[in-house]
Amino acid sequence: MNCAEKYTEIRQQLPENVTLLAVSKTKPVEDIMSLYNIGCRDFGENKVQEMTQKYSELPKDIRWHQIGHLQTNKIKYIIPFVYMIHSIDSLKLAVEVNKQAAKHNRVVDCLFELKVANEETKSGFDIEELKQLLSEGILNELTNIRFCGVMGMATNTNDASEIRKEFLSVKSVFDYIKENYAGEVGECFTQISMGMSGDYQIAVECGSTIVRIGSTIFGERDYSRPL
Repeated sequence: MNCAEKYTEIRQQLPENVTLLAVSKTKPVEDIMSLYNIGCRDFGENKVQEMTQKYSELPKDIRWHQIGHLQTNKIKYIIPFVYMIHSIDSLKLAVEVNKQAAKHNRVVDCLFELKVANEETKSGFDIEELKQLLSEGILNELTNIRFCGVMGMATNTNDASEIRKEFLSVKSVFDYIKENYAGEVGECFTQISMGMSGDYQIAVECGSTIVRIGSTIFGERDYSRPL
């Protein structure tokens, strides 16, 4: 099957309320267009340089999602057009996104990245740290960010029970925030971004509303391909 057929197959398996985010990092614009032509509009990228180049070459109604770690000095390049930033993992990053968004008179949709996996390579808010941040009301001052939910990545393991436990932890934090800090996050707080190619079925069972799928749609990444 080609990537458009794979996308269609996965889309048909998912509930209607779940967004299938096609993770197109390292993939050429031709692959993206093959999905665009069958109706896909949500694409995810890890690297700012790659996203900005693809944005310049592709249709402007594509919804670009920044899903990788974001450096504060790179924010300004994607703020004019990015649809959603999934990887807000610190107050410092949120403040800078808010600052750059204000320059463009935009309100940018963002997700809190949560650290639930016991891996050093994973980033994100510690759950208690995020609760404290919300209780202090600091986020109310960030008027050019709209926090729409949370994002989490499970441990890279074949242990389905561990993956399920971590995804349920993400869902429980989402529920806690929605119940206790509704005034801080507002009615738009509806999204749970979790689940990738190897574990998206479990993620959907645990309440995911956005699954981020790359290799199952496009095949293995080609890191040798020049931008």
